[in-house]
Amino acid sequence: MSTGWSLWVMGLVVLNIGITLFLFFWGTRVSIPTEKDGTSGHIWAHGVLREGVRKVPVWWYVPSVCVFIISITYLVLYPGFGNNPGTLGWTSQGELERDIAVNDALLDPIMQRAETQSFKSLSQDPQALHIGHRLFQDNCAACHGRDGLGNKVIGAPNLLDGASLFGGSAEDIVKSIRDGRNGVMPGWEALGYGKVKNLAHYIRRLSGESADGPSANAGENYFGTCAACHGADAKGNKALGAPNLTDNASLYGNSIEELMTTIDKGRQGYMPAWKDRLSNAEIRVITAWILGNETASAGK
Repeated sequence: MSTGWSLWVMGLVVLNIGITLFLFFWGTRVSIPTEKDGTSGHIWAHGVLREGVRKVPVWWYVPSVCVFIISITYLVLYPGFGNNPGTLGWTSQGELERDIAVNDALLDPIMQRAETQSFKSLSQDPQALHIGHRLFQDNCAACHGRDGLGNKVIGAPNLLDGASLFGGSAEDIVKSIRDGRNGVMPGWEALGYGKVKNLAHYIRRLSGESADGPSANAGENYFGTCAACHGADAKGNKALGAPNLTDNASLYGNSIEELMTTIDKGRQGYMPAWKDRLSNAEIRVITAWILGNETASAGK
């Protein structure tokens, strides 16, 4: 704080405390003119209510004096009176640095384990899982949801259902977090409404969902258009990020309408890289949390 601003703050503090103290002590001693009945003469409700004049009660006076003492003591002990650092030498920056040091002392052993332990061990380590979940909420929940269950509106996948576009191994997940992913589903509007609808029914049938039989049979004839990416068996291609169409997991929903929109308009998926924000140990504990909860979800 510059000297000018410091003097300005000090002046405001002195002025406010000074005026408040003056009014406090003057107000408790000033003589207020009263009527013979002890009231101020102010009446309401046609004389039914009259304003009385009484001394300030002790229960109000004593706490008020204490507040003045506390406020002045605070300005002596802590910064607040311009550039005066206070006799205790406390600063918010120092407090933050001490809290960070304490936090680092608690985290360091866990993060060191995260660098060396296997993912199997980490996914069973309560401390690592707790930190992994917290980091997930801070960095990933905006898209994937607080509990990793995904968001179909933006095409963020459910991370706990065992279905994975680019592979579900620990190494695959680490790579996805570290380097990000890009997915492109081209639109097939040229097929026309009828063929797109038939394909949607066929894909519903592939995943075991209810579908119109004749439409699904017709859609099978056009699936060769999709097989280049999704495979002839429709089980996807992790190298391309093409999803398995035979399970019931779906980024954007698997109703007929949602599937038709996906086929007709295409989809664009983007997973940003986090290598510049998260350390290797942090990426590993997030991965361990995903794997641990994926296993727990599969067991339900």
